[in-house]
Amino acid sequence: MANITAQMVKELREKTSAGMLDCKKALAATDGDMEQAVTWLREKGIAKAVKKESAVAAEGLCSYRISGNKCVVFELNSQTDFVAQNEKFLNLLDKVGEIIANSNATNTEEALALLVDGKDLNTIILEASGVIGEKITLRRVSVIEKSNDQVFGAYKHMKGRIVTVAILSGNDDLVAKDIAMHVAALSPKYVSREDVPADYIAKEREIILAAALNENAASPKPKPENIIAEKIVPGRLDKSLKETCLLSQPFVKNPDQTVEAYVNGAKSHVVTFVRLEVGEGIEKQVNDFAAEVAAQSAAFNN
Repeated sequence: MANITAQMVKELREKTSAGMLDCKKALAATDGDMEQAVTWLREKGIAKAVKKESAVAAEGLCSYRISGNKCVVFELNSQTDFVAQNEKFLNLLDKVGEIIANSNATNTEEALALLVDGKDLNTIILEASGVIGEKITLRRVSVIEKSNDQVFGAYKHMKGRIVTVAILSGNDDLVAKDIAMHVAALSPKYVSREDVPADYIAKEREIILAAALNENAASPKPKPENIIAEKIVPGRLDKSLKETCLLSQPFVKNPDQTVEAYVNGAKSHVVTFVRLEVGEGIEKQVNDFAAEVAAQSAAFNN
């Protein structure tokens, strides 16, 4: 049997971008033959999946997994919504949730490094990518924990396009579920005004002031700038923060009362929440099929 050196593993990794452990296994299985090792990785679906690294995985599903007083909320991306409904993808979604929930991982980086039967989670996902035929990525992982006198409220919208989990004091599961549904619908950023970072407020004030000054400059009867800054901006800022904070939003099931009034009426208290929506912040790749065909035709004719 060939002696597998670190340099050989490094070379195979550079050729395929596969993980170090998988490269070592491939070389061991092929008695150190580099080309056969590449083939071995491709047959396992690992190298094949790596080739898809330039693709944009902006579809997929979010999910959650509750284990005692801990809840893991995560996003698993695919390239197309069609694959996200595939049974193999759904099985992988469940497996990823189970692995993370049964670990001490608290973020995406820690989750991807988790070892299961000698493989890290990153490799497990990479191998699944090869089998499924699309780039699959674990993009976001959040972990929230409650105390024994608190309750989780969890909600999935459109099978996981949006997933929310809220923690409330008390033991009213229905109220907690209502809050999770509300968070999915109105997408608050913070629980209350007290939770809003000072830099967020400063930036929001700056944006509102600039907009108000532009409006004022275009007005046939402009107001003095100090009136804009001292009277108009504070009111608009207060309105913006009310729309941003969960407790001051109109409750989605009864807009005549705020979320705070609903929760107080139920003798409960919102501790925190997490909301994930598939593809948030990802610039999706848009393919112009007609342009692609025309470009290929031009290249062929030349």
